[in-house]
Amino acid sequence: MFELYNVAIVPLIIGVVELMKRYGLPVKYSPLMSVALGLIFSIYFIPVNLKEGIIIGLMFGLSASGLYSGGKNIMTNHRKNEPK
Repeated sequence: MFELYNVAIVPLIIGVVELMKRYGLPVKYSPLMSVALGLIFSIYFIPVNLKEGIIIGLMFGLSASGLYSGGKNIMTNHRKNEPK
């Protein structure tokens, strides 16, 4: 199985997707790109069999996508509630 330090892949995925958006990736494809990168990282860099790699990759990609959108929503709601 994967080690706890492999969870550091999630912020790495977020960073790579942000970089890709700055270079032209449409925002609507960023969750799909997060899942694809999660699959790539888990299959090639974590020594597990293919089925486990796919499951772990989906977990990493969906976590990265949710972490980004959750943080974005918190910051957006925080700005709306600031006194003017």
